[in-house]
Amino acid sequence: MAEKTCAACDYPLDENAFQVKIGGKTVEVCCDECAQKLKEAYASAASAGKA
Repeated sequence: MAEKTCAACDYPLDENAFQVKIGGKTVEVCCDECAQKLKEAYASAASAGKA
């Protein structure tokens, strides 16, 4: 089975990983900092697309 990695930093995930919803998709991240980075990146990309 393939090893899961953080959606933001590619760090190998362990039992402490958690899921966040970004743009209607659920992704797994290793920490709250990575979750925040993904949310900010998505918000930035979404607002850029509306311009």
